[in-house]
Amino acid sequence: MDSLKEIFLKDYKQPDYFFDTVDLKFTLSEEKTIVFSKIVVYPRLEGCSAPLVLDGIDLKLISLKVNGDELKVDDFHHDARHLTLSAPPSGKFTLETVTEISPQTNTSLEGLYKSSGNFCTQCEAQGFRKITFFQDRPDIMAKYTCRIEADKSLYPVLLSNGNLIEQGEIEGGKHFAVWEDPFVKPCYLFALVAGKLESRDDTFITRSGRKVLLRIWTPVEDLPKTAHAMYSLKAAMKWDEDVFGLEYDLDLFNIVAVSDFNMGAMENKSLNIFNSEVVLASPETATDADYATILGVIGHEYFHNWTGNRVTCRDWFQLSLKEGLTVFRDQEFSSDMGSRTVKRIADVTGVRTYQFPEDMGPMAHPVRPHSYIKMDNFYTGKCRISPSCIGHDIGAEVVRMYKTLLGAPGFRKGMDLYFKRHDGQAVTCEDFYSAMRDANDADFFNFLLWYSQAGTPCLKVVTAYDAQAKSYSLKFSQVVPPTPGQPVKEPMFIPVAVGLVGPNGKDIPLSSVYHDGKLETITKDGQPVNTTVLRVTKKEEEFVFSDIRECPVPSILRGYSAPIRLDSDLTDADLYFLLANDSDEFNRWEAGQVLARKLMLSLVSDFQKNEKLVLNPQFLLGVKSILCDSSLDKEFVAKAITLPGEGEIMDIMEIADPDAVHAVRTFIRKQLATELRDEFLNTVKNNRSSEQYEFNHTNMARRALKNIALAYLGSLEDEEITELALHEYKTATNMTDQFASLAALDQNPGKTRDEVLADFYDKWQHDFLVVNKWLSLQASSNIPGNIENVRKLLNHPAFDIRNPNKVYSLIGGFCGSRVNLHAKDGSGYKFMGEMVLQLDKLNPQVASSMVTVFSRWKRYDETRQNLAKAQLEMIMAENGLSENVFEIVSKSLAVSSLAQM
Repeated sequence: MDSLKEIFLKDYKQPDYFFDTVDLKFTLSEEKTIVFSKIVVYPRLEGCSAPLVLDGIDLKLISLKVNGDELKVDDFHHDARHLTLSAPPSGKFTLETVTEISPQTNTSLEGLYKSSGNFCTQCEAQGFRKITFFQDRPDIMAKYTCRIEADKSLYPVLLSNGNLIEQGEIEGGKHFAVWEDPFVKPCYLFALVAGKLESRDDTFITRSGRKVLLRIWTPVEDLPKTAHAMYSLKAAMKWDEDVFGLEYDLDLFNIVAVSDFNMGAMENKSLNIFNSEVVLASPETATDADYATILGVIGHEYFHNWTGNRVTCRDWFQLSLKEGLTVFRDQEFSSDMGSRTVKRIADVTGVRTYQFPEDMGPMAHPVRPHSYIKMDNFYTGKCRISPSCIGHDIGAEVVRMYKTLLGAPGFRKGMDLYFKRHDGQAVTCEDFYSAMRDANDADFFNFLLWYSQAGTPCLKVVTAYDAQAKSYSLKFSQVVPPTPGQPVKEPMFIPVAVGLVGPNGKDIPLSSVYHDGKLETITKDGQPVNTTVLRVTKKEEEFVFSDIRECPVPSILRGYSAPIRLDSDLTDADLYFLLANDSDEFNRWEAGQVLARKLMLSLVSDFQKNEKLVLNPQFLLGVKSILCDSSLDKEFVAKAITLPGEGEIMDIMEIADPDAVHAVRTFIRKQLATELRDEFLNTVKNNRSSEQYEFNHTNMARRALKNIALAYLGSLEDEEITELALHEYKTATNMTDQFASLAALDQNPGKTRDEVLADFYDKWQHDFLVVNKWLSLQASSNIPGNIENVRKLLNHPAFDIRNPNKVYSLIGGFCGSRVNLHAKDGSGYKFMGEMVLQLDKLNPQVASSMVTVFSRWKRYDETRQNLAKAQLEMIMAENGLSENVFEIVSKSLAVSSLAQM
C-alpha cells in the first residue's frame, strides 16, 4: 500500500487554477460511455506557470486539446490517478478532453454507474474523477452545462442539474437533452440520471410567488409509494421559508429514487438522488420509523440547497460545515413536525450509540479531522441509510450549542449574516463561527476547540446546599480523554442548561448566579427564568445560586445542551424525583436512563460473580408509574420504558463483556414483562386501532406504546403471549404493527417463529424494501449460534451482495447482535472478516463501513482481542486492499493499549 497518501488539513493550499465554465457531453451506450469535457480554465494569480494537475481514475484518455490544439505526448503526463499538463498557457485557456468509461462494470457505485437498467451518478466525495479528468476538490466552483445522448427506447428520461434548455431526436433511435445550471457549484454536486422512469408531479409556490415544479422519479411500479415523499418535500420547502427565510432558487426540483446507492441520499443541485429506502412508503409496506426517516432525509437533502450547495465547504476537512449544519436543520424540522422531546431523545441516543464509541477508538477524530487517507470513511453506514452521519451528529450538536447560547433570534441573525457573506463561496468552519459571533457581538472564547479536539468531554458535577446562606452551588470539573494523536487536551466550552427543582416538584425561579468573582443577572425581559445556561469553560469552576430557600434537586444538562458524558453526585432518590417531576421532559427520560444504566452495571457485576440476579423493586415501580401515567405523551412513555442498549452499557465498562450485558438486559426485560404482565397486556389492548393509517404524532405515539409493550411480552416464553402476538400479526392493517408483531415472535426460537417468518416472506417477497426488513430482523437475532442462519441467508434469492441496502440489512444487521458478533468462539469475527474481503473487491465504501466492527477490539477480554486481531491481520495481508479498508484496519491495529482507547 505504498501509494497511499495521508492528507492533512495543515497542508491546504489554494488551487493554482480555477474553472469558469464546464461543458459536458455524454454519449451513453451499452458497452461504454464517451465523455466530452470542455473547461474554461484561468490562473488564480496572473503569470502563473505551475503545472495543472487533474484527477482521474479508471479513465481511458481518447484525446486532449488546449485552445483547440491537440497536445503532443511530451506536453502532458498521464498515470493511474492523474493527468498533468506540465506547461499550460498563461492566462485563461480552454481545456478539452475525451474519455471513455465503463459504467456497466462500476460496482463501486461511485462516479457514473449503471444499475437496475439505469445510469446514475454519485460524485461526493471524490467520484467525479471517475467520470472525467478534473480538479476534484470542492473549492473549484464553476457553471455547468450537460448534454446527454442515449437510446430513447432504453433511456427515455435524461436528467441533470439546473434547467432543461433543449431536447430533441437524433438519428438511430436516439435522443438528447441539454441541461444548464445557472449557479456555480463544485463537481461533487454534479448529477446525471438516464433510464426508464416515471414522475409524480406537483408544484410549490414560494413566498415571493414563484411557481416551482416538483418531480419525484421512480420506476413506474413504485410511483404510488411517493406520496409521502412529495408531502415531505413541500413541508420542508415551507419550513425553510418560515424558519430561515430561505426560498428555493430554481423553477424545477427533481428527486430520483434508485435501488443501488451507497448513501441515504445526495443533495446534487436541483437533482437529488435518493436511495429508494428513504423515498418509497405506503402504510402496507413502511413503518412509522420509515415514514419519519423519509420526512427527515427529504428535508435534509432539500436544506442542503443553501447549507451545502449555495454555500459549500472549502475542503473536505470542513465537511461538518455543511453536514453538521444541515443535520441540525433536519432535526429541527422533524421536531417541529412531530414531538420535539421524542426527536431529541432519538438524536441523543444516536450520538451515544454511534459517536461516543468512535470517540473511544482508533478512528476518533475531531468534528473537523486533521487528516485522512480516504475521505469516504467519514461517510459511515449509518450516514448512508439515514439523515444523520456519525461525526455529523456531533457536528449538529455543535451547531445546536450556538443556538443554545444565542437563542433562536440570535441564531437566525448569525445564519442571515453567514449567507450574506458567503453565498456562492466555498468556506470554512471558522467562517460560520465568525458569522455567529459577529452577528451577535458574542464572546465564544475557546468554542472553536469543538472543531479541533477529538474525544467526548467528561463533566463531573458536585452539588452543595447551604441552608444558612440559602445558596446552592454547582462545582464542575471537566476532562477530555486522550485520543490517538491527541494525548493532552484543553478544557472545552460547555454550555450547561440548568434548572433547580424544589421539593414541591416545581422549578425554582432563578434571577442571578455568582461565578468567577462576580454576580451575573440571568433574568429574561426582567423576569426570573426556570432554566439558565451556564458557560463552563475551565477545567474547574463553581456557580452559586442565591435565595434558594429549600434544598433543590438540580436538573443538569437540560435538553442535552452539550454532547458530553455527565457524572453527577445525584442519588438514586434524586433521580427518581426528577423522573417523576422534572419539567424538562428530556431530563425526565435521562433520569430513567441513568437509573437503568446503574442497575444494569450492578447486575452485570453480580452475573460475573455468579450471584443471583434480583431486580430492584424501586426500578420496577418507576417503570410502572411511567407506563400507567395517562398524562404523558405515549411516544415519550415508549422511549422512557426502553432500556439502554447493550452497546451503551459495554461502552462504560472497563472491559466490555457482551455475554454478561446480554444476559442482564434479557433478565430485566423478562422480569419487567413478568411483573407488569397485566399492565403491558392492557397497553396492547387499549392502543389497538382498526382505523386507516395516518402519519401523525397521535397515531405514531399510540402504535409506539402498543408495540413496545408487545415487545416486552414477547420476551416471555408463554403460549398466551404467543397467541396474542400471532393475533396482532394476522390482524395488522399496516406494516408498523405487523412488523412489530413479527419482531415480538422472533425473540423465541421454534416452530411458530419459523412459520411466521416464512409467511412474512411469502407475502412480501416481491417488495425488496420489505424483504430487507425481513433479512435484518433475522440477522440481528440474539438466538444462540445465529451465525449459521445468516450464512444460509447469503445464498437466499432475496440477498445480493452487490446491493448496499441488502448488505447493510443482512451483514450489517448481524452486527446488531452484540452477543453473536462477539461470540467467544470467534465465529462472528471470522464471518465479518470474510465478508469485508468479499465486499472490498466490489464496493470499498460498503466494505469500510463493515470493517469498523473491529476497530475497538482492545475493549474486550484477551480471548476476543486475539480473535479479532487475527481477522484484522488477515484483512491487512490481502493483496490489493482498498484505501478505504486499509485506513481503518491500519489505524485499528496501531492501537497499542487500552489507555489509548
